[in-house]
Amino acid sequence: MESAGELSYMEKGESNKSLMGKETCNDVGGVIRTAQNRSSSFMRKKSDPMLVSTIRFQMLRRFLANLQEVILGTKLAVLFPAIPLAIAADCYKFERPWIFALSLLGLTPLAERVSFLTEQIAYYTGPTVGGLLNATCGNATELIIALFALYQNKIHVLKYSLMGSILSNLLLVLGTSLLCSGLANLKKEQRYDRKQADVNSGLLLLGLLCHMLPLMFRYAAQPSGISIAESTLELSRASSVVMLVAYIGYIIFQLKTHRQIFDAQEDGEDEDEEKAVIGFWSGFSWLVGMTLVIALLSEYVVGTVEAASETWGISISFISIILIPIVGNAAEHAGAIIFAFKNKLDISLGVALGSATQISMFAVPLCVVVGWIMRIPMDLDFSLLETGCLALTILVVAFTLQIKLLSTRNSTQPNLSSSALPFSGTILSMSTFQPSVFLNLWKIYILEI
Repeated sequence: MESAGELSYMEKGESNKSLMGKETCNDVGGVIRTAQNRSSSFMRKKSDPMLVSTIRFQMLRRFLANLQEVILGTKLAVLFPAIPLAIAADCYKFERPWIFALSLLGLTPLAERVSFLTEQIAYYTGPTVGGLLNATCGNATELIIALFALYQNKIHVLKYSLMGSILSNLLLVLGTSLLCSGLANLKKEQRYDRKQADVNSGLLLLGLLCHMLPLMFRYAAQPSGISIAESTLELSRASSVVMLVAYIGYIIFQLKTHRQIFDAQEDGEDEDEEKAVIGFWSGFSWLVGMTLVIALLSEYVVGTVEAASETWGISISFISIILIPIVGNAAEHAGAIIFAFKNKLDISLGVALGSATQISMFAVPLCVVVGWIMRIPMDLDFSLLETGCLALTILVVAFTLQIKLLSTRNSTQPNLSSSALPFSGTILSMSTFQPSVFLNLWKIYILEI
């Protein structure tokens, strides 16, 4: 393992700033703030406590203050009416595509609020439990949708949605962030912590290997004419157990044994010291309530996806791979791109790589194990096209983040690694290289569409 001070460079500029990575641990009053938290925080707005301070009854005042923070404390509050509209549409037997569209819109603010609530709870539970909460709830929307699809035995929707989540994070979000960061900061040096990228890339490659094993086994056994469905399923279940063990090891590695690798300093110019704005039990109650609402809307989404596909003339694969992952985490993705504009590439890389790692190494194998318990034949065989797109995506991203170019800054900064993305201003001009990297990521994403 390389020294904890090693960083990777992109172009010239503000060399004294150290930014956060995806599941980096940053103590602000005992709370861990991950890149997902910080990207979602872009959509938050401060509430005015004076609005409820005149209420005489303390219990009512506290409830209204919590309501103000949780419901109105986000720029996406305008989408909350979609939730009761979706429920009403289902109760009054509206057309199913309307239920699907309203449920999908309602999931967008809920996903951002779950991130906010886990951060609030982490202020009281400490960094370790807070990190576990973020590791579990980071992609709660996709996981709940996948579990409902598994319960309804819609394996194809489950596989498409999880695969789409990985691809959208690695190709759409990461590619757009790299382009925006380069265009907005042409004359500045951009940094990212390469060790965190190494860890996430290694886990993604391990997940890819586990995805490829059942596929290769199926194609190898086909000429013999032997029935391999049961063997493929057993191989998938064994691989899923290995993936879950590896992910648990990664959480321990991140939160306990090598926490210093994931520690990062706050950017003092942009961040004020934050504190909890709601109590522990209030936050826990809101988190449970919103999780239940997400579960209800996820059931609507899974139950109406076929009707929406037929009415709109769009394939189920397109809806599951493109629409559901993008809309479900729109706030987090938009925040990652905005931070890339602000030359905070560590957060953008952290959101893209960390979310993809969590889906690949936690959500997918968890669905296989849950299907095993429910006696549903969920396996890791995602077909040749999807697995090929996943392999090409992971390899391109890993190659992009691992390229090392010799920098002229070595002699003056011996403590810092001169690893650079392939658009380092001291080696190659941004105009000739960075757009090509972005376009390569986008080409793969468009091919999948």
